[in-house]
Amino acid sequence: MPIASPEVYAEMLDRAKAGAFAYPAINVTSSQTLNAALQGFAEAGSDGIIQISTGGAEYVSGPTVKNMITGAVALAEFATEVAKNYPINIALHTDHCPKDKLDKYVRPLLAISKERVANGQAPLFQSHMWDGSAVPVDENLQIAEELLKDAAAAHIILEIEVGVVGGEEDGVSAAIDDKLYSTVEDGLATAAALGLGEKGRYMTALTFGNVHGVYKPGNVKLRPEILKEIQEAVGAKYGKEKPFDLVFHGGSGSLLSEIHGALDYGVVKMNIDTDTQYAFTRPVVDHMMKNYDGVLKIDGEVGNKKAYDPRAWGKLAENGLAKRVVEACEHLRSVGTTLSK
Repeated sequence: MPIASPEVYAEMLDRAKAGAFAYPAINVTSSQTLNAALQGFAEAGSDGIIQISTGGAEYVSGPTVKNMITGAVALAEFATEVAKNYPINIALHTDHCPKDKLDKYVRPLLAISKERVANGQAPLFQSHMWDGSAVPVDENLQIAEELLKDAAAAHIILEIEVGVVGGEEDGVSAAIDDKLYSTVEDGLATAAALGLGEKGRYMTALTFGNVHGVYKPGNVKLRPEILKEIQEAVGAKYGKEKPFDLVFHGGSGSLLSEIHGALDYGVVKMNIDTDTQYAFTRPVVDHMMKNYDGVLKIDGEVGNKKAYDPRAWGKLAENGLAKRVVEACEHLRSVGTTLSK
């Protein structure tokens, strides 16, 4: 299938909310990790979301180039071509973009998509994230309103974050404290500023104790009932059930019961990065340790080309990441839900 059209992406999200499941949103940093994510979604029979952060886009452009737009455009074009070989729908998304990088990342990408749409083409990405968690809520929503207008014009869905996700990701960090929990007032302010679809579609990363990084199950103090409270309060005011399309950030270390609670309250997208990074790297470590004398030219020997050929360990890495994507689809109840059936 091709990359999801704006209409197909909207249908994906609608079906997820109606069916109380969510799509894993897999962060990628290369063609290999992208191919692995596609493999995993196909094996799970699930549509999905593939996303690239500012740091990931810099890396894709070349570690000595560090051009976010170059990396993002190149990855999107590559994904558009290779995704045609898989029987699933994939949406492309850009992850966490703070205020100081908007003019270097999201705004130029929106401009590219707006021009493409004007020429009768599909937008380059299907959604973009504005991470305003580091600025006051009023400023966050003011910027979000401006971006939503541009996103709607390019047939793109905007993702915002109202609240703070703890830990660190791509240089954006936050303390682990009471600010990790969004409030009903945050939800009402969001609806007042952005509407509930009439100004353009958006997803909301309301926070309920989420923390980026590596944590063992049970160590992250999540309170998914906060999502229920906000959905009910905003829904009561506007006469709409589960008015927000919610996003779950910082899911590593979450209990399955907490994940399922969040799905029941309207989460349609869950970011997966830390766990898939490890799933990609672990098989490589295993290969290198088992083939130590083959991947190194020890004591003047020639080594074993079959062992150090990047394809040898690259396939193992991709299979490892793909298996973790399948597991994520199982946890998020999206297995077998693809629209392509």
